[in-house]
Amino acid sequence: MITAIYQYEFLQNTFITGLLIGLIAPLLGTFLVVRRLSLIADALSHVTLSGIAASLYLSKTTAMFAGLNPLFFGMGFSVIGSILIERLRTVYSHYQELAIPIILSGGIGVGVIFISLADGFNTELLNYLFGSVSAVTRTDLAVIAVISVCVIAIVILMYKELFLLSFDEEHAKASGIPSKVIHFIFIIMIALVIAASMRIVGILLVSALMTLPVAAGMRVASGFKKTIFISILFGETSVIGGLASAYYLDLAPGGTIVVIAIVILLGAILYKRIYHKIQLKIH
Repeated sequence: MITAIYQYEFLQNTFITGLLIGLIAPLLGTFLVVRRLSLIADALSHVTLSGIAASLYLSKTTAMFAGLNPLFFGMGFSVIGSILIERLRTVYSHYQELAIPIILSGGIGVGVIFISLADGFNTELLNYLFGSVSAVTRTDLAVIAVISVCVIAIVILMYKELFLLSFDEEHAKASGIPSKVIHFIFIIMIALVIAASMRIVGILLVSALMTLPVAAGMRVASGFKKTIFISILFGETSVIGGLASAYYLDLAPGGTIVVIAIVILLGAILYKRIYHKIQLKIH
């Protein structure tokens, strides 16, 4: 595969994009899991599907949208979905978790309508659902690179605020941190990362890349920063291994990436159990 990467532009696009997603998805996923909001990734991924399906339908029926990259529609829908989740969390202040299934259900419903209008599933839509090694373009790579830079910059600049909001939101508010603004920025970043990741992992599996490496990292790391670092390491391992497997076995990369992430998670759980037994014997 290394030789092929130098020869084919689409493999270069896919590999670089995969490395970027393997970095930013677990990075944000760590904050998401700690805040017990991991299901938001599932909800927004289904909203993104609605945007992709809408774009494919409009490209067939309206000349104005014929050359539009579906990625932009997916990102737009995902951002709108994230804003609606925040609004619904305010409306149902005592039952904030209701916002997630409401938006998830709406995303599925609208997506199914646009898929049926676009004459059902086709190869392009399947590539978005399950990922594709050959579907990533230079435009996709450029968009994902910009998103990655923005995400990394925001996390570095707002690390303290994000950390406090993740572990003690009441204390963060009492300290004068603008929690609503920061949470709004955070949820928008989640929406953009999910939309950006769909080319590689696929819409239906993208939430796994934000949660599985983090779940594995939490089993072996002893602190929050170490959890972030190890989660990113596991994420990159899953992406690289998944892309290589997909290339050689001619499979959808989303499935191979997620399976490798699950294997890593099982390995982390087993390691923790063995380590705990050894510690008990020593003491």
